[in-house]
Amino acid sequence: MENIFLDIGIIIIIAGSGAYIARALRQPLIPAYIIVGIILGPVLGVFTDKTIITPLAEIGIAFLLFSVGLELNLKKLRDVGKVATIGALLHMGLLFGVSYAAFKLLKYNDLTSVYIGLILMFSSTFVLVKLLSDKNSLDTLHGRIIIGMLLMQDIVAIIALGMLNSIGQPMLSSVLWMFIQGFLVFLIGLAMARIVFTSVFKFAARHEELLFLLSIMIMFFFAIIYSLIGFSIIIGAFIAGLLLGSLPYNLEIIGQVKGIKDFFAVIFFVSIGLELIPVSISKIALPLGVMLGITLILLPIMTLFLLGLFGYKKRTAFLTSISLAQISEFSLIIVAIGFNSGHISAEIFSLTILVAIITIGLTSYIIKFDDKLYQWFGRKLVFFDKLSKHNKELISYLEEGAQHKVVLVGYDRIGYSILQKLNMLKKNVVVIDLNPDMIKHLIKKKVPCIYGDIGDVEIIKRLRLEEAELVISTVPSHQDSMLFIKKVRELNPEATIIVTSYDAEDALELYKKGADYVVVPHFLGGEHISLILEELTTDLNKLLKIKINHMKALQERRRRHPHHR
Repeated sequence: MENIFLDIGIIIIIAGSGAYIARALRQPLIPAYIIVGIILGPVLGVFTDKTIITPLAEIGIAFLLFSVGLELNLKKLRDVGKVATIGALLHMGLLFGVSYAAFKLLKYNDLTSVYIGLILMFSSTFVLVKLLSDKNSLDTLHGRIIIGMLLMQDIVAIIALGMLNSIGQPMLSSVLWMFIQGFLVFLIGLAMARIVFTSVFKFAARHEELLFLLSIMIMFFFAIIYSLIGFSIIIGAFIAGLLLGSLPYNLEIIGQVKGIKDFFAVIFFVSIGLELIPVSISKIALPLGVMLGITLILLPIMTLFLLGLFGYKKRTAFLTSISLAQISEFSLIIVAIGFNSGHISAEIFSLTILVAIITIGLTSYIIKFDDKLYQWFGRKLVFFDKLSKHNKELISYLEEGAQHKVVLVGYDRIGYSILQKLNMLKKNVVVIDLNPDMIKHLIKKKVPCIYGDIGDVEIIKRLRLEEAELVISTVPSHQDSMLFIKKVRELNPEATIIVTSYDAEDALELYKKGADYVVVPHFLGGEHISLILEELTTDLNKLLKIKINHMKALQERRRRHPHHR
């Protein structure tokens, strides 16, 4: 017991210090955690026995996939269903084939080449959900495509893990029976979710502690059941999340498990660094270069062209392709199974850990600077939109010949209230938003709108900014706002520009760039409260009137626009 506490304590203390330094230097946290693992493991040798840390890391993955299941709204994936299924299967098949062939050419045996193919064909659900969630990109089109493809990859990974665990056993009596049992448990779980969970969680929701405990209980219950069948606990946790995700209390559950998920996530990323086994670079240089080349170069190019053939434009395809350029937590489980079973050598095990460290570390930076990367590479992809005659992103409603004097960028939350006021003032408005659900809602209401991102030069052209008198952006991205102000000023120096920022320093920079007004939401919120307080000093009954009006406005907003939370 003391050893467990000591090991966790050392990891958290060093990881916390590393995270503080990384944040102070404005660096992503995931590479910092991996570096901490390398320092504690191969460099200093603090952790030589990883029998305690490895199960804790697996629990971390389980909590992450539990959260993914809770947040997964299959209805949102309907629009990307074809690319998420057929596209993902083609993607995995091509990657497996190329990886297998490459390692056969390097004189590795068939079984090792199969393992390499499996290792390189999956991207990380754990890493991408965390990074996209931190960047609020899960609801964007490229975010939905990524989640859809990852979901299909996870299903294939589950099948692959089941088959690897049963190598040497009769196939029909092991693999097939295991999947039948897993499917039956899932069906029973679905029935329980509809009949039992709804009433049980309705009562539990009145008590925060009980709701939390019951949710964790369900997660562990399904994790144990699937473990007994022969699957990893990760699969059971994901299934539990899917079942609870259909309940109306899923957002509360997500909030309650976030702290535990983040705690175990730290241990997972540190454990990747701990797993590194020092080997001679000269021995692994060639296979390492091949694995990195396939993951960091070939995979994005393959994804880019695949999405182009499915009708997606270059920005969506580019952001999706660079985001998938890493290997998965399932890859680490696969290589561990192969190493422990004697199917692959320590060299391949070390190679995989090294590839995981490099690709996962780079992904943190790639997603942080994805818009800048697109600005650099986007111009060179002019041919890309001609790959398919069918444009999957042509979502808009524009009245022919209409001149839009006001351009509103971003409809969610702040933009909703602004649009209501502009409509009351009889202004001719066009809305641009990156959330497909928002655009479809506006199309139903016959509000002029375009699906797209203000960071996309092609979208800026479609907006006809030279005709606008007022341009309002509620998008908080500083980089996008800077680019947008520059483009508006180039096309229309006389237009009034209002942008949004959540940082005082960034707001001042936007003023210098040419913004006429910068909305800083928390400053405006404080000013609004101060005005209410000023009114209360003269008439206390005014608060009741303000409250009633506010409740009416919120109810009306919820009724007219269920997408807003």
